[in-house]
Amino acid sequence: MSHQPPALQTSWQRLRLHADWLAIRIKERLNWLDQVDILAYRGHGTPTALYLRGRVLEQKGITTATQTDPAWRNLLNMYRRFSSSAIPNARVRARFGDQELEACTDAHGFFHLTLVPEQPLAQQRVWHAISLEVLEPRFERQRTICTTGHVLVPPPGARFGVISDIDDTIVRTEATHLLRMLRLVLFSNAYTRLPFKGVAAFYRALQRGASGEEYNPIFYVSSSPWNIYDLLIDFLNIHGLPLGPLLLRDWGAQRGRLTRMQHRQHKLELIRTLLATYPHLPFLLIGDSGQEDPEIYRQIVVEAPERVRAIYIRDVSRGRRDHEVEALRAEVGARGVEMLTMADTLAAAEYAAAQGLIAADQLAAIRADTAKDATPLPPRAELAIALKGQAGIAQRHP
Repeated sequence: MSHQPPALQTSWQRLRLHADWLAIRIKERLNWLDQVDILAYRGHGTPTALYLRGRVLEQKGITTATQTDPAWRNLLNMYRRFSSSAIPNARVRARFGDQELEACTDAHGFFHLTLVPEQPLAQQRVWHAISLEVLEPRFERQRTICTTGHVLVPPPGARFGVISDIDDTIVRTEATHLLRMLRLVLFSNAYTRLPFKGVAAFYRALQRGASGEEYNPIFYVSSSPWNIYDLLIDFLNIHGLPLGPLLLRDWGAQRGRLTRMQHRQHKLELIRTLLATYPHLPFLLIGDSGQEDPEIYRQIVVEAPERVRAIYIRDVSRGRRDHEVEALRAEVGARGVEMLTMADTLAAAEYAAAQGLIAADQLAAIRADTAKDATPLPPRAELAIALKGQAGIAQRHP
């Protein structure tokens, strides 16, 4: 392995990077190096620019989740997600049609690509495939490191976009109770973490819109770390939520710490970026009352009230927090944007139908989904059939 590590600004960064490279070289020499992979995160873009992010890292043997995994296996998989070694300064080549572009990973193994098509993209296709390959470093005992990334380009017929939080909005996380949250996050998996009732049917209805034939893009925005990206993707797929980019956070620079201000600024920056990328698309903002979604969405309304179609907040709090959210709801309403606080998904769906965001005939499916017992999952054969409709990652817009 001859590729040299990059020069960094601080002595600590330089020392840490050389230590990482030394560890990789020693493990390769001793044949202890696990398979190095390139992970491509679902990206987003427009007909004139595609944005894709990914990571190059040494995998640690994360096993495929099942419904019967014991808690210790889920904990081990979570440990492996955070202990995987990043490959810094790796050269990554992207191919899209006849175009090629190279990027270099940072100290945490992340790379960013902005690909500008030679001609604006045809709008019949919603998802666009980009081939990725690691050019350097090369590992003698390992296969070629390559994968395919996918980028969402909303079609012209999209009437609005959805920006949704994940924790305590889609999946119960108990983020306001540290011990409960740790138990759920560390000892469960994509099968045993359950969505709120009705949320999958509701999000599918939002994606299809009032006509039932739209393709309104859904973006999942969270302060969760990129380390659990695979877990979240599996969760969305298993429980039938629509395909969409996940925009998460690199905790590496803060060594695992995430302050309230960093959380707020992170989500604000992501939402502002989406609004700037799609200047003609209004957005529905969905979150929960447990942390800071109401404050974050209030700030977006202050900056660009004409871009916010409505705000839906799942009520997961009590006491003083309820009064704080009510004050925010009144403030946002005074600016011409309605903030709905809801106890369950069905209430949000009924309101969305009244607003003309979803087809009224979808309420029956959402009501049925809400009424189901949330504990059992479909048998594997039925689950495979259910996922088949979600599988068209290169799907065309109807």
